[in-house]
Amino acid sequence: MNIHTNFGRHQRKIEPWAMPDHPGNDAGFEALEAYARAKAAAMNQHLIGYGALAEGEWKAAGIGDPDLHAMRRYRLERIREQMRTRDIAGIHLYDPLNIRYATDCTNMQLWTTHNPARCAFVATDGPVILFEFHNCEHLSDHTGVVDEIRGCTAWFYFEGGARCMEFAENWANDIAALMREHGGGNMRCAFDQVDSHGIPFLEKAGVEVIYGEELMEEARKIKSADEVLCMRRAIVSCEAAMAEMEKALKPGMTENDLWAVLHAENIRRGGEWIETRLLASGPRTNPWFQESSARIIEDGDLLAFDTDLIGPYGFCCDISRTWLAGDGQPTNEQRNLYQMAVEQIEHNRDLLKPGVTFRELSQISKELPPDYMPTRYGVLYHGVGLCDEYPSLRYSCDFDGHGYDGELEVGMCLCVESYVGRHGGHEGVKLEDQGIITENGFVQLSSYPLDERLMGSAS
Repeated sequence: MNIHTNFGRHQRKIEPWAMPDHPGNDAGFEALEAYARAKAAAMNQHLIGYGALAEGEWKAAGIGDPDLHAMRRYRLERIREQMRTRDIAGIHLYDPLNIRYATDCTNMQLWTTHNPARCAFVATDGPVILFEFHNCEHLSDHTGVVDEIRGCTAWFYFEGGARCMEFAENWANDIAALMREHGGGNMRCAFDQVDSHGIPFLEKAGVEVIYGEELMEEARKIKSADEVLCMRRAIVSCEAAMAEMEKALKPGMTENDLWAVLHAENIRRGGEWIETRLLASGPRTNPWFQESSARIIEDGDLLAFDTDLIGPYGFCCDISRTWLAGDGQPTNEQRNLYQMAVEQIEHNRDLLKPGVTFRELSQISKELPPDYMPTRYGVLYHGVGLCDEYPSLRYSCDFDGHGYDGELEVGMCLCVESYVGRHGGHEGVKLEDQGIITENGFVQLSSYPLDERLMGSAS
């Protein structure tokens, strides 16, 4: 196995953003390799930053710089605190968002979501080891938290073919060796995601496999002050992209034309990707969850969307708005749908405070009239961080079948959801806002204005 430790946080003496001097074309292999590694590390996208556009918008919004080193240390301690509580000696991470949380480095995030070609190991009392994709050792040099880099043993079928079982056994033996080296006799190792054919090999090698997703969700649920700064910056960028969307909205364009604006403006500001395609117009807004299409947006249509956007710093911006297309006035039905959604969001937002239980919120939250309940949204609230996260709070009629209890805590970030569409109706309205639980209640972080025409009184 290839092991790279000379650029770990305890080994490297030169800051990763310092451009190295070229050793000369006649230098030896090792010198050229070290130069290439240092050059690539210095040009990492996360060190280059987000550019004048995003930085200018953040400055105008008065949002200071997050301390990313402090944020990374906080996250690692959150993970280790959860492991100590559960008497676990290490955790092995495959979900790219969990790897991001533990190491704050990225590599082909969407591709590695369905191709497990990189992973990370965090010892409770020991190193952070990144198992990286081929020739990608330089991608984590900026973080200061990765102690060691090794090549990743890929044992899924695309990479392993007929040798999958052989590679899975090799991988399991490597994990067992790590546990024996860093576990102090404790062989309990958590896994956030693990393919079923690897588990027997882990057990054969003496590793006790522990469910790790709960651990990571519990670690991620409480945000530090620096994480909140990152989220606020990401939201400013998202809302600037939404403003460009609203400016571009014209009858005669397709839904896809408009949806492409959000993607482009997110990328311009250093955002990363969008998780869904939830944009619909006119009759496609009811029922909800139609994906963006080639439909032509017509004058007088409602246009509804959900950003589901992974922005700067990898933070999710989950904001929904509904706009009226064209320059005309809405119908009374459109106003009524919109105002019902606004009332639900505002009422339910005001219930959020530390100590309230999930069951209690489900019971006291504002619901919808009976003829709107069949098309209700799946949740009233959900957690948010690097993506949609724990918890998920459901309508009271869904709680016994699908809900679970818990308690709101200071530092949780939540989204408040509403979808309003009459069962069998023509159109619907989607609204959603994002904020954080503080000692004094819920502080809303999203601030994109509501549609004034749809807020007007019905005639």
